[in-house]
Amino acid sequence: MREDDTRTAAVLISGGIESAVLCATMLDEHPRVQPIYIRCGLRWEEVELASARAFLAAVARPGLARLVVLDEPIRDVYGPHWSTDGPEVPGAETPDEAVYLPGRNLLLTVKSALWCRLRGVATLTLGSLGSNPFPDSTDEFFRDLESVVGRALSGSPRLIRPFARLHKADVIRRGAGLPLHLTFSCIRPVAGLHCGLCNKCAERRDGFRDAEVPDRTRYAEPDRA
Repeated sequence: MREDDTRTAAVLISGGIESAVLCATMLDEHPRVQPIYIRCGLRWEEVELASARAFLAAVARPGLARLVVLDEPIRDVYGPHWSTDGPEVPGAETPDEAVYLPGRNLLLTVKSALWCRLRGVATLTLGSLGSNPFPDSTDEFFRDLESVVGRALSGSPRLIRPFARLHKADVIRRGAGLPLHLTFSCIRPVAGLHCGLCNKCAERRDGFRDAEVPDRTRYAEPDRA
């Protein structure tokens, strides 16, 4: 194992608003920021990954490392499921629980923590929000996970969640000067655009409204609110 790299903070990034803002703002606190994307084989990831690359290119500055992409296939576990190739993608009217992906936070965090441990990166940051209702997003979950991973690997990066007390609108306000239109939050993309009809598109639109920040996102379907 390498000695701890205290200068680098890894960021588990998707194409979404929270992890994108986190990645950009961590550069104000760390000399080097290493974004990590985990590819699981889900239906939106081609567009999501392209969006993550576009955002990182737009905010590039000294200290921002090249994106690392790791594979953690999950299609064979989920089987026929809306997140892989099932037809019933949760719509705008569905509750948050409808988009829960069992075990995903566990898999993503363990994979990226192992990558960090083998390279001596001492800090892994995640963009999970305080409003996230799922059992694998609580303070207790991440505290226990850090402990378990540390025992398994004889050491673990610290798991830091700077937005754990915030809501989406709070993060949007923090990132208002960033190219948030390049981020991606849709679970049923249409020709590379946000569909405008799914649960995550509705959440995104609500976040911009609550933040009172103009939404420059391109949606395939106009807002019907």
